[in-house]
Amino acid sequence: MRTAETVLGIIRDRGQRGLPLEDVYRQLYNLELYLRAYGKIAGNRGAMTPGVTTETVDGMSLKKIQAIIAALRFERYRWKPAKRIYIEKRGSTKKRPLGLPTWSDKVLQEVIRTILEAYYEPRFSDRSHGFRPTRGCHTALRTIYRTWRGTNWFIEGDISACFDSLSHEHLLAILRRDIHDNRFIRLIEDLLGAGYLAAWTHHATLSGVPQGGVASPILSNIYLDRLDQFVEAELLPDYTRGRERRRNPAYYRLTAAVWRARRIEKDRVKARALAKQARTLPTRLPHDPTYRRLRYVRYADDFLLGLCGTRAEAEDIKRRIGEFLRETLKLELSETKTLVTHAVTGRARFLGYEVSSGRDDERRNAQGERSINWQPTLYVPRDRIEAKRQTYLRHGKPIHRKELTTNSAYSIIAGYQAEYRGVVNYYRMATNLRDLSKLKWTMETSLTKTLASKLKVTVGQVYRRYAATIDTPHGRRKVLRAVVERAGKPPLVAQWGAIPLRRDLQAPLADQPPQWPKSTRTELIQRLLAETCELCGSQERVEVHHIRRLRDLQRPGKGEPPPWVRQMAARQRKTLAVCWHCHHHAIHGTTVKEQCDRCRGQGSLESRMNRNGSRPVRWGEGGNGA
Repeated sequence: MRTAETVLGIIRDRGQRGLPLEDVYRQLYNLELYLRAYGKIAGNRGAMTPGVTTETVDGMSLKKIQAIIAALRFERYRWKPAKRIYIEKRGSTKKRPLGLPTWSDKVLQEVIRTILEAYYEPRFSDRSHGFRPTRGCHTALRTIYRTWRGTNWFIEGDISACFDSLSHEHLLAILRRDIHDNRFIRLIEDLLGAGYLAAWTHHATLSGVPQGGVASPILSNIYLDRLDQFVEAELLPDYTRGRERRRNPAYYRLTAAVWRARRIEKDRVKARALAKQARTLPTRLPHDPTYRRLRYVRYADDFLLGLCGTRAEAEDIKRRIGEFLRETLKLELSETKTLVTHAVTGRARFLGYEVSSGRDDERRNAQGERSINWQPTLYVPRDRIEAKRQTYLRHGKPIHRKELTTNSAYSIIAGYQAEYRGVVNYYRMATNLRDLSKLKWTMETSLTKTLASKLKVTVGQVYRRYAATIDTPHGRRKVLRAVVERAGKPPLVAQWGAIPLRRDLQAPLADQPPQWPKSTRTELIQRLLAETCELCGSQERVEVHHIRRLRDLQRPGKGEPPPWVRQMAARQRKTLAVCWHCHHHAIHGTTVKEQCDRCRGQGSLESRMNRNGSRPVRWGEGGNGA
């Protein structure tokens, strides 16, 4: 059997050469691809979240993978509908639908995603940055900053309900053009039409990709690549002409007058006045009809175009994109979010940043050039800062967070630091990064009040107890520091502060071409393939027990922890390879009869046991989702 790297390398090579992909369905029989998929998604936050069945990553085994392969071999695999929930949508009162597939569907979707990504990734446009390896929000923003100089109009694009509106017919047509394997296409077609359950009512999916599905991002990228091709093939050539802008005669007449006033008339006052007037004029004609440039970048369903031209041309570009999406891709632009913005007097919104072109006639570089003018500038939106501050405010004043007072001081400080670090790292490229100092003050005040409420002391006493001074690459800094000593181990240290608000265009992602490293099997996969129970040594029906968090093992008041808890805690691992008997008897406490009842559809063990009160929840069951 070929290794996963060999199979994906062959598929990737065909994608690079533009050759169609054939006989790909047979690759779904490759056990290596499933082990790779399992190792990749087993640690995801949703791995322990059940879908329409009780199946989760807990209890994963080679037998399950072999069952999936056997069903695929005889074309008997059936996708289960996703369980639909609704989550809050940022900046809106509406809620976003989210689908939760079953675990087996997640594993198979990850295998399909890996195959499609290997084939299509070399063919995707360099202007697409969403859901792609070595790319992200910061690579898209860095492209704008480095290559969009001279832009005077921004066209902000947002596709209305994009993932719910993708045409299955068009998506399958795109796949059939590149993949000549009807069985593989039918498998994806069945995935798209599996539907979802909302309030235990089945709904058919006539369009769109399953939100929350593992394969959905790559399928949406394949679909929206048609938009990238349209922009690159039609719009960019139509609005790209001229080598450079023509010189501005008015500017050079004034510079000539400055030279005459200085050298011939010897009038320095007049020369300074003329030079000041010249600095208000551009050196090149900003509206030169012989010069046009159009730039484009896309992240998922959000895209931004930058035009060196007129507003009428920007409106025409917006109209042509809307017509292409409507007539060819059966999608609609959001009228409220698709805007034409002047680059100097306004600011466009893209990926949580504000983008504009700078203007400062006085600021110059070492060569005496006005280096700021028409240079794209990135800003932290002030409303985003205020929205983030609201989490820690009440009636305009910082407050303590009551829900955190049950945590340890170490956890509270570490949590605040993680939240603040995440915001700073995302906006690290912004020119006005120092505006986050207001957020820092708000969070620090809330942090000290939370600690004071927990410890029943004053805020001043909190500072005296946890204040420390540390050395950083940027000098000595004052921080709040909590240390947890451990016997025979290095202490745990959490600190608040010492995150510099210094702009860094390279952070947090480094520019590098897509790489395809030869991955090795993870420790988890090696333990699964060993097929040896790590509790009793049995080699029959080995499964992997998963928990959601290590702290779920800490159950005060439950007495002496059982051997499996002590072993997982000692290894600091959220997984344990065990045989069927140890997993269902020693860990979950399930009898053979209860397993049979569950298979007959009489409800889960936990729901029946808790409902009739026959036994309390066992060790770790309250938090691990098993």
